[in-house]
Amino acid sequence: MGISAIILAGGEGKRMKSDKPKALSPVLNMPMLRWVLNAVTGAGITNICVVTGYAKEYIEDYLAEYNNETKLDTQTAFQAERRGTGHAVMMCGDFLRANEGDVVVLNGDAPFIDSRTLSDSYSLHKEKASSATVISAKVGDPFGYGRIVRDESGNVSKIVEQKDADEEQAKISEVNSGCYWFSSVDLLGALDKLTDNNAGGEYYLTDTLGILLSQGKTVCAFTAENSNAVLGANDPSQLEQLNEIAKTLLSGKTN
Repeated sequence: MGISAIILAGGEGKRMKSDKPKALSPVLNMPMLRWVLNAVTGAGITNICVVTGYAKEYIEDYLAEYNNETKLDTQTAFQAERRGTGHAVMMCGDFLRANEGDVVVLNGDAPFIDSRTLSDSYSLHKEKASSATVISAKVGDPFGYGRIVRDESGNVSKIVEQKDADEEQAKISEVNSGCYWFSSVDLLGALDKLTDNNAGGEYYLTDTLGILLSQGKTVCAFTAENSNAVLGANDPSQLEQLNEIAKTLLSGKTN
């Protein structure tokens, strides 16, 4: 048993005004997907599956070049219908069954997740013998993000989305990055129980946490020192913001 990674990269680039998948949009002339791949391999994880969707051939072509360059065997899984993050991970069932151990699930369009955060969060995941560990961050303006609600022991009791947050929950500054460590076996079991009984008719990966908690399993959260870990881009303006942040990071002038 070892550790592996699933990277979700099936999103469209329509709002980016591009015919390519969003994860291939560049930050400092490097696709956001490559930033995530570099963080993953920098943490010592080389067993990787990338979930494709919209215009999958672009991702497949990029990964063919990447594999040739790195001598890795990065795999892909195709999500034919966009039915939520949980559904995307379901497409990796064969990968999960072939790789018992622990798996980190990340977004291919969140370029500032870093190797140290992945390694340190995995250490907590093992220390707590968790079924799942959410990577969180504390931000100045949490609006729009899912809030991390902790119990008296400091473990996660639930994640509350912006639209569902009450007045007190809305004040919580610790938010979900969308990155998670899971026991592969426990994740597969939770995915089997996942339903699309919601307004969007989608399978949400966050719902697996509630399933695991209902089974009496431990779910914890690791708060990243790097608050930029939660950042992604949905349009050219946000992409430009990421580019400006990347320039600051590379110059050594951290916020």
